[in-house]
Amino acid sequence: MAWSDQLAKLGIELPPVAAPVASYVPAIRSSSLVFTAGQLPLVDGALPATGKVGAEIGPDEAQRYARTCALNALAAVHGLVGIDSVLRVVKAVVFVASAEGFTGQPAVANGASELFREIFEDSGQHARSAVGVAELPLGSPVEVELVVEVS
Repeated sequence: MAWSDQLAKLGIELPPVAAPVASYVPAIRSSSLVFTAGQLPLVDGALPATGKVGAEIGPDEAQRYARTCALNALAAVHGLVGIDSVLRVVKAVVFVASAEGFTGQPAVANGASELFREIFEDSGQHARSAVGVAELPLGSPVEVELVVEVS
């Protein structure tokens, strides 16, 4: 089954590629790998919330934002090479704007990881880093970078 068919089967629609908020491109290909820029949980060009996870943003809400970031990252991949050219998800890096003492970054990152498994099944298993940071662009609670292997 093509990944575009899998998306349709799951009722998942990739959003338009998010416009960069500075001087970079959403995704770039090098050989058989596509690297995305960090993707925020933008919906229609706006952040649904700002703040730190463990303070203004709860972990469950942050996990949903990580999923949105992951969808935006897949949109960037799709915009560059087409989603059906993805062979596997290689690595995800999930940055979590964390309140002091918050240590639940891995659970927040699961919002992205579980989406990749849902769409790409075994090819969605990936290496991952979940990193707590003081601040993210525009006050975003979460940001996701993605590396995929393509045909």
